[in-house]
Amino acid sequence: MLKYLVLMMVALSPMPSLAQPEIVVLGDSISAAHGMKVEQGWVALLQSRMAVAGSTYRLHNESISGETSAGGLARLGDILADRKPAWVLIELGVNDGLRGLSVTALKANLSRMIERVRKAGGQVMLLGMKVPGNYGKHYIDQFYQVYPQLSEQLDVPLLPYILEDIADNPQLMQVDGLHPNAKAQPFIADKIETALFPLLK
Repeated sequence: MLKYLVLMMVALSPMPSLAQPEIVVLGDSISAAHGMKVEQGWVALLQSRMAVAGSTYRLHNESISGETSAGGLARLGDILADRKPAWVLIELGVNDGLRGLSVTALKANLSRMIERVRKAGGQVMLLGMKVPGNYGKHYIDQFYQVYPQLSEQLDVPLLPYILEDIADNPQLMQVDGLHPNAKAQPFIADKIETALFPLLK
């Protein structure tokens, strides 16, 4: 009788809920909420919006200040193994540019990241960046073109420049002129929400 009751309880118990699919943000200080509280950053704001919208996805931030494309590539394997993300938002490259590193190497690193995410069963969205205007027009143009080139060649969705209309507004930037301040974060979240949410549907 007791065995029968136990079996009945197991049969009637609710099925365990499936884990929420994850979206990993792999970025640098722009996505790591540099100079402010983590909950003020665009990643945290976007997660709150997703929860309000009833999204089944959960954001996980793997961004580190100062990260380069080579550093992101080196960390990616462990991240994919641990998180098994459905999507990876890659916001990397500006530190390569600030150090004057090879644009060819940047493109190769980003390409390898995209391939690894896809091989692991995930999808990628690129978040484009720009380097400051004092790096010379030739380098700046080469750098910026990396993102649309990869988007077209590898069929990857792209948000061309996440600081569009922000980087040139002193009221939305920190005193260093490189990092968006807390006031800018909702605008960044707006841009990424507009680009990302239709893909999740």
